[in-house]
Parts: sequence; C-alpha cells; structure tokens
Amino acid sequence: MHVKPVASALHRAAAHGRRLPEGWAGSPRALDVLTALSCLALMALDLPGLAAADNSLNGPLAAVVLAAGCSTLLVRRRAPWVSYLAALLFIGWLHELTLIQFALYSVGRYRGRRAGILATLGYLAFALLVFSVPGWPEPRVESLSSFLGLVVPIGVLAAAVGIAAYRHDLVSELTARRAESAVLQAVQQERTSVARDVHDFVGRELTLLTVRSEVLSTRARETSYGPDFEELADTARRAHLVLNEIIVQRGERASTPGVEGLPALAEESGRAGSPVRLALDPDVHALSPLRQAAVYRVVQECLTNAAKHAHGETIDVSVTADGPRLRIAVSNTLAARSAGRAPVSAGSGTASMSERVRSLGGELTATRTEDSYEVVATLPRG
Repeated sequence: MHVKPVASALHRAAAHGRRLPEGWAGSPRALDVLTALSCLALMALDLPGLAAADNSLNGPLAAVVLAAGCSTLLVRRRAPWVSYLAALLFIGWLHELTLIQFALYSVGRYRGRRAGILATLGYLAFALLVFSVPGWPEPRVESLSSFLGLVVPIGVLAAAVGIAAYRHDLVSELTARRAESAVLQAVQQERTSVARDVHDFVGRELTLLTVRSEVLSTRARETSYGPDFEELADTARRAHLVLNEIIVQRGERASTPGVEGLPALAEESGRAGSPVRLALDPDVHALSPLRQAAVYRVVQECLTNAAKHAHGETIDVSVTADGPRLRIAVSNTLAARSAGRAPVSAGSGTASMSERVRSLGGELTATRTEDSYEVVATLPRG
C-alpha cells in the first residue's frame, strides 16, 4: 500500500542528488577547488627535488607546505593577494614558481589591469632580488639566464591572461546590462502604450457618458431626477480630468489598431516574403478595444520575429474567442538554415509583447519543436 509513495520519495531524492553535483560543478567554488587541486598536482612533481634541497623539508612536510600554499587559491576571488604573498614566499624559500602563475592570473582576473601590472612588477623585482642573493643553488650566469628565459615570461603571460579574462568579464557584464536595460525599456514603453490606449478608449467612452449625462440633465432639469443627472455629469467630467492627469505625456501617437488591422498586417508580411494564413473568429470583432489592441500587438510582434528567423516560411495566425478566454496562436515552420537558432528572439519585442498580455490578466507561452515554432497567448475576453 505504501510502495508507491516510498518509490516516489526515493525517485525525488535520487533526482535531487543528481542535480546537486551538477549545480555544484558549475559553481565558482567548484572552479576554485579545481584550480587549487591543479596547482597542487603540478607542484607535487617537485616534491622529490624539494625534499632533496637545502630547505629543511622532508617529503611529507614538503607535501603539507605545498598543500597549504595551494589552499590560498580557494579565496582567490575575494582575496587574490593572499595567494600572491604565499607565492612570493615559495619563491624565496623553496624556489617554487608554480603557485605564482596561478596567483598572478587571479590578481589580474579579479582586480583588473592596474593591480595585475603592479603584481607582475613586484614579482619580477622580488625574483630578481632572490636570484641575485649569494648562495643561490645555481651559478649567477645560469640564474640570470633562467630569470630572463623563464621567470619573466611566466609572470607576464599569467598576468596578461588574467587581465584579458577580467576585460572579457567586463564586456560580458556590460552586454548583459545593456540587454536587460533594453528589455526594461521595452516593457516600460509597452506599459506606456497600454496606458495611452486606455486613455484613448476609456476617454472616448467617458466623453460620450459626459455628453449623454448633460443632455439628460437638461431634459430632466424640472423634475426630481435633475440633480442626479447633474451629479452624474459632474462625476463623468471629473473622471475624464483625472484620466488626463494620470496620462500626461500622450504625444500625438495614434491608437493601436484592432483586429480590423490584421489583414493589412498579413498582406504586408506576404509582400515581405512570409505569407500568412489568417483565421479570425467573427466574435473577436466584438471584443473591447483594449483586447483588440492586444491581439494586434501580439500578432504584429510574432510576424516580425518570424520574418527575422524563418523568412519565407508560411505563418499561421489564429484568433479565437471561445468561451471566457481569448486565444491567439501564431505558428510557423522552421527553415533548415535556422534549425539551430531560436525562431523568436529573446529581445525587447518579445518582452513588450508579454507585458501587453500580462497587463490584461493573460499569459503567453512559446513552444519550439524540431521543425516548428508556436506562440500562444490567452487572456480573458471581458
């Protein structure tokens, strides 16, 4: 009796257990651990030499010291200078150059160009000083040759790669912020457009209500209903004034077309090379102006996206008003050349289209298969 719940719980636990390492593997912390282990593996190759050198370290103790030095890379994002100082210590004490490569890269990557250059200059000056100290294990001539042929390239290259990665991160972040800003701007523009449509459509109805109330007030002036009609007319005028005050910057933009503008959209798309099969439910002509404007905007954006990413393919547009919900469906086949790309871009146009639908209490979904793409928007009819 309890087998199914237990099996379901085990299945969920196994799925969670699989997702946990996958999510952790792509985290910055996992990358830091992998970096520290990689550095330790490279430095472990020097363990025999370190144990044999004049540094008072045996094999196990040398391994502990190297592991301690590599552990500083675990904080390289927040404190890259810790691993840098540890690397300088290793140069002066153990003549070990592996950790400094990771340290210089970390300084350049997480602190920028100026810090990377300063760290490189400090490393070169310290290494030159160490190589010039009497008693260095190698003759002076060989030390300077090693310094020029090995120490300098190691430091410059590691810091340069780190600085390049830092600049790449900045460019990526700037690009992401620009994209986010474009989406937010598109959403704000769509909200303004919706507000303007509300002003145009509702304002027109309020104007008619005001005029009708004034006419009735005049006709009923000598009756007991006269004051009521006057109050109704005043209320309508105040509502119209409030609406004008809320939407101040209307501009001279024309109202968004309704479903009567869809045939013209389809014809324009056909002339551009993407024919449209348009199916309109006759009941959609009875929708409110705001719903009709939403239908027009959704279809317009979908036709634009299809023209961008599936040019030449036939586009099916269906608008139905069945029951309490209004359904807008736009689908198209995918050309072979665009099979690897999303047919609807995740840009500002799609964001504004979604905002328009959400503002009316609806939702928008997009479904992609191997050979087709469909956008479906549903919203209340009333």
